Amino acid sequence: MRILILGASGLVGGNCLKYFKTKEELEVVGTYFSYKTEDTVKFNTLDLNDPENYDVDSFKPDVVVHCGALTWVDYCEDNKEESWQKTVKSTQNALKIADKHDARFVYISSDYVFDGTEGPYTEDNEENPVSVYGKHKLEAEENVLQSGLDFLTLRITNVFGDEARGKNFIARMINNVQKGEEMTLNLPFDQYATPINAADIARAMYLLLRDDKMGIYNIASTDYMNRVQLATHILKYFPNHKVKIEPKSTREINPPAPRPLMGGLIAAKFLSEYPNFHFTNVDDYVRKKVGDFE
Repeated sequence: MRILILGASGLVGGNCLKYFKTKEELEVVGTYFSYKTEDTVKFNTLDLNDPENYDVDSFKPDVVVHCGALTWVDYCEDNKEESWQKTVKSTQNALKIADKHDARFVYISSDYVFDGTEGPYTEDNEENPVSVYGKHKLEAEENVLQSGLDFLTLRITNVFGDEARGKNFIARMINNVQKGEEMTLNLPFDQYATPINAADIARAMYLLLRDDKMGIYNIASTDYMNRVQLATHILKYFPNHKVKIEPKSTREINPPAPRPLMGGLIAAKFLSEYPNFHFTNVDDYVRKKVGDFE
């Protein structure tokens, strides 16, 4: 099976690339859009005719995994056109590649397609995004659904794990604590989600592709917590930290983009099909990182 991963220098794509390369039956190519890593090649998903693009036609993918999007939620709120281009337009172009090669399509979505009033959510709950980012993720989802291609849409949220840039919340926090600097974090106590390790997303995606599964799947671990709880979870492994947490309501923080407060996802559908699958959690990850430091 030949798999093309668009956006493989990011958190989810990078973990998929790393994991898929351990499977002898897979031939994998990972691309980058703006941030290059050692094992990725260039592909501009906003311009399929860019002369610097990797030659996808010669690779002839059986599967196209689209991990690229503009994920900076507050920035999206104030830059609607750029958000649409990098999330919706890039998906439309990725679908063109898959259609040309009669390939299966994998799209990475988010719990931001919901309004956060009744989470955590199953795949059957009604979508109602409240932010520009969420609306564009849902529009891209609908493009995938309407494409007529065999597809997988994986909804995820609060992704953490190892990545080249270390941009995710947990990675940044561990890095800052390791520096031993004093800091105060204003964190929302009313935003709930289901943090998921990107490595687990890669393992779950592999199983779904191997078994020719189709449709929408929520991928979520066992943790359900707000940002204050998440930060506290991390800090317990660093007893000498100099971090002060200031719990705030989302209203007090007043971010540019509305948030789905009671968000998060329920992975019952996936686990009913793979009951022996073990999702790791935040403790597993931080405990391992602390061990790596020692």
